[in-house]
Amino acid sequence: MKPYIVAHMMSSVDGRSLTDGWKLPYVFGLYETTAATFKADGWICGRVTMQEVSHGTDYPRGLAQGAVPRTNHLVERNADQYAISIDPQGRVAWKSNTALKSHVIEVLTEQVADDYLAYLQSIGVSYLFGGKSEIDLDKVVQTLALELDVKRLIVEGGSHVSGAFVNAGLVDEVSVLIIPLVDGRSEHPSSFEVPMNKWQAPAYLKLTSVEKTEHDGVWLRYTKA
Repeated sequence: MKPYIVAHMMSSVDGRSLTDGWKLPYVFGLYETTAATFKADGWICGRVTMQEVSHGTDYPRGLAQGAVPRTNHLVERNADQYAISIDPQGRVAWKSNTALKSHVIEVLTEQVADDYLAYLQSIGVSYLFGGKSEIDLDKVVQTLALELDVKRLIVEGGSHVSGAFVNAGLVDEVSVLIIPLVDGRSEHPSSFEVPMNKWQAPAYLKLTSVEKTEHDGVWLRYTKA
């Protein structure tokens, strides 16, 4: 049992996905408008992106009174939408259990600190375990489907998380919003990044739609070939 998964990315014409230095005030609004059309039950981002969303810098230590069981802790089972944070070591310092009106779920490995789990419990954040030392994304999305009845997920980055979902063969649809600029910075990541030692094979796609958006953007949508 697996949700329908869309990887929705925004990039420059040359495929760069980091937006710092893009002096175009409309880009995030355009991205969110297109993302909203998928009507997803949850949206997924990696640690770096979620640290920006959380606006937190650190969490308090000393909350755990002992070893915290490595069992899933799901606080809200009927949320309108979930914000799912792929955070293997438990580093995102949430200030509440809500992000952009979505209930937060931390996806962790069993190597996470007891204090971090106690902290999440204290602020009502849900969490689940994706593996002992590495995240098994297939296990994670099956848990979301079985435990929370999640039917549609949207992966919103960063590039390593999006690349990991595609590389694992879990993505049903790839959606790319191309912004009319050339970034040109070779050190900046592309929309999908996979370490060479974990790369499986190219993901072959079939074009399903092309749409010109406001501000001369282009929205491309693909399904598996």
